[in-house]
Amino acid sequence: MRNILFLLVVFFSLPALSQRSIVDELQKDEVGQGKVTIHQDPAISALLGVIHRNGANAEGTDVLKARGYRVQVYAGNGSRVARNEAREVGEKIKMEFPDIPVYTFFQSPRWLCRVGDYRSVEEADAVMRKLKATGKFKEVSIVREQINIPLE
Repeated sequence: MRNILFLLVVFFSLPALSQRSIVDELQKDEVGQGKVTIHQDPAISALLGVIHRNGANAEGTDVLKARGYRVQVYAGNGSRVARNEAREVGEKIKMEFPDIPVYTFFQSPRWLCRVGDYRSVEEADAVMRKLKATGKFKEVSIVREQINIPLE
């Protein structure tokens, strides 16, 4: 029984160990590179995002996951009709604003369509005003969410 419990703990902790924060990434040793040492409170590291490798976003590039803002353009119920409406709204946004990333997903109990990855509420507000100015999107609001910041 203890062996099974140990294997379960190891199995579920492996994904957490594979995620590296930006601080861990800066401090890693590489041959021919300088050495960076960061001394800080662990609470600061917890506030920073986690780097997701190997295609963590739609373009297949590495991204930093961090707290930020998105603009919510659609929220429906959990029906098939709501799913189709959320996707249609996403397609309309892609046509009008091809440079803004669109996220259509189900978050129980409703379908959502959110756009953008903004670090500040001011950036999100500027995009929200552009979306409202088109007159095509009724339910537009800013939401705080985990965003994707591409690493270059």
